[in-house]
Amino acid sequence: MTINFLAGAPVSGSLDVAWIHGSPRGQPNADPPIQTHSYDPHTMILRQNRAISPEAPFLYLLFGNDRAVLLDTGATEDADTFPLRKTVDGLVDAWLAVNPRESYGLIVAHTHSHADHIAGDAQFADRPNTTVAGTTVGDVQSFFGFARWPEEIVRLDLGGRIIEIIGTPGHHETSIALYDPWTGFMLSGDTAYPGRLYARDMPAFVASLERMVDFAATRTVTWVMGCHIEMTRTPGRDYPLGSGFQPDERPLEMPLDQLITIRDAARSVADRPGVRPFDDFILYVGPARWGLIKLIARSLVSKLRRRPGSK
Repeated sequence: MTINFLAGAPVSGSLDVAWIHGSPRGQPNADPPIQTHSYDPHTMILRQNRAISPEAPFLYLLFGNDRAVLLDTGATEDADTFPLRKTVDGLVDAWLAVNPRESYGLIVAHTHSHADHIAGDAQFADRPNTTVAGTTVGDVQSFFGFARWPEEIVRLDLGGRIIEIIGTPGHHETSIALYDPWTGFMLSGDTAYPGRLYARDMPAFVASLERMVDFAATRTVTWVMGCHIEMTRTPGRDYPLGSGFQPDERPLEMPLDQLITIRDAARSVADRPGVRPFDDFILYVGPARWGLIKLIARSLVSKLRRRPGSK
């Protein structure tokens, strides 16, 4: 059966989910290594267990008629600790049981090439009917077919489900943002999410945010979906770097207005290197070395407090 990914789009899916967020000090972590949530029958959101990696990244699995795409492979290579291939195979098998196909492909791609987004790539190296995208700027341009990086809009056809992609360097030179008309999601990687936004190349970062906002203005964006949660529900307050327990996280999903707010904030501090806190995110402008030192120091203090016997 061919699925019409144009009719009724964007669909109304479910984000009624309690994301796994770690365990208090001294308590065992009973969460699965990977949490899976079905936004709709053709869209899966995955989160890595914080006990395996404190990065706890979110991954996205989107199904089309001919192939699926997995965006990012998490922060851990070891398949025993982090069984991403097994999990994805199970999700694909379950989808094919409802939507039978003679053959079905998988694309493994990345929002960008930082280690916590590509570590699981090797698990898919020998998977049949699978293409794993490379991780250099040249690889990204070649794989997606960019002729004018990063301004050009390119398309990835999953079989009737066509994903639009733009380049968004600034956080990382390989960063991309993806728009899925079926869900209305703008998948923003680490360029925009409720957390610490590291703008290593600030001019490129601001230009990318401008590009994302302009792009979104001509689409129906339901939610901006990033790859991490680091902010608490208290305005301007983030969890320590490497936190093992985040019971009061802000929601993952952000309305389009929040992306515009991030753009406006980045504009306002573009010429002021350092750590710039805002209610819903924190901008690290340029190297921000002193801010990073303080972030690491805060993380060490937090870890010492979590050690057995500490108070």
